[in-house]
Order: sequence, then C-alpha cells, then structure tokens
Amino acid sequence: MKRGWLVYAALMAAPMGCRAQPDWVVLFDGKTMANWEDPRQKSPPGDAWTIEDGCLKANRRPHITEDLFSKELYRDFELMFNWRVAPGANSGVKYRIQDRVFLARKAVSKFEDLVNYSVQNRPDQRPERGQEYVVGFEYQVLDNTRNYDAKVGATHQAGALYDIVGPAKDVTRPVGEFNESRLVVKGNHVEHWLNGVKVVEAHLDSPLAAESITKRWGAGTPVSDDLIKQPRKDCPISLQNHGDDTWFRNIKIRRLE
Repeated sequence: MKRGWLVYAALMAAPMGCRAQPDWVVLFDGKTMANWEDPRQKSPPGDAWTIEDGCLKANRRPHITEDLFSKELYRDFELMFNWRVAPGANSGVKYRIQDRVFLARKAVSKFEDLVNYSVQNRPDQRPERGQEYVVGFEYQVLDNTRNYDAKVGATHQAGALYDIVGPAKDVTRPVGEFNESRLVVKGNHVEHWLNGVKVVEAHLDSPLAAESITKRWGAGTPVSDDLIKQPRKDCPISLQNHGDDTWFRNIKIRRLE
C-alpha cells in the first residue's frame, strides 16, 4: 500500500498536461524488413530495396521504382533515422501519405500532370517495370552539393519540407557520412531536425503550404485536394526510392499523445 501511495503522490505532483511518453519502437532491426512492406515478396517482385551492411538500401535504377512503406499507420509521432546518400543522390521520407499510384504510360509534358492523370486512370495491376508515386509530405534527403534538384532552391534541399519550406541552414555532413534526422508530426504542426538542429518548423495546413501545393499541382486537381484537405490522418511512413543509392538505419518511432 505504501508503494501505491507513493506512486499516486508522484502522479498528483506532476505538472498538469504531463503524460508518460510511449516507448520507442525500432522499425528496422538491421537484418529484416519485418516492419515494412517488402517489395521483394510482391508479384511481380520489386528490386528497389535491399538490406546492406545493416541498412535499408534504396537501389539505383530499379525495374520498379517504389517507396518502402511501414506496415503500421501513424498520426502524431516522432521519428528518428540516420541516412546517407551516394554522390548526387536524391531521396526522402514521406509522411501524412494520402495516396500511392503507379504512373500510367502516357506521353505528358509535365510530371505533375502525369501523376494527376494516373490518379484518375489507375493501372489495374502491378507492372513489371514502372514507377509508383506517393502523394504525401516529404522530409527531403539528398546531396546538396551535386544533385540538380538542390539548385532549385532551399525548399528542395536536405531537411526541407519539400517544395514548401526550406531548411533554416545547411547542416548536412559530407556526402558518404551518415546524417541524423528527426521528424515530429503533431496535428498539422511539423518539425524537421537535422544533425541536432531544427531546420524547419511549419504547419501542413498553412496558407503557404496550400499556395505551394496549388502552384505545383494545379488548383482543384486530385493531388492538390488530397494534400490540402488531408482526408487521411492515419497513414504509413515511406522511405523514398528516387532512383539513386541511399542508405537508412537506426530507424525508430514513438506515437505522440
């Protein structure tokens, strides 16, 4: 009884609003894809992801370019992960994912138009070759020094909320070294941390986000509507294969209350 009273007293003494945080869950054990949809087990099998030297590796130029999706769904969470890229490589981590679709084989001048067309005209089966596009928000991962996308501006550089908010500063480590990232999603408030520095703090439902989304995807299009309205709140997380060699390790997550 005495121990019970001590626990009760400690809880009563804690500041209002304080709650014990859930434990961290390791999403990758360095050996298996147990917590992920393994594309190698699909039909036809995918070749975009392998396990190499204790890392989940996005492979360069796979037959099927596709992200690696968590099996569990998440709403409010804190995610930590380490990443490194090959010289010139581009990748990312996507969250608050609204849709995923294999791109249609259609001659379209603009990539965004192809994605919107594919959402409205979905292929009826998984292709032998092709690309699956993921509609969601992205923590940008890439080589700032050599990748052409980084030259677009800060909103396309490592640590950015892609195409919406750029990092406050470039704190990436030299290419070939692992970077440490932290992503916090609480409602529509997000934080991107890179190597111990908070480089982005933003709201997914801000006027800036809506303006950026509309500018890229077009007003009233399926992708714009999904990203602005966010009908899905409980979503998987994905590691992006952008056609370049990229390595992820030390991936862990905890849900936020």
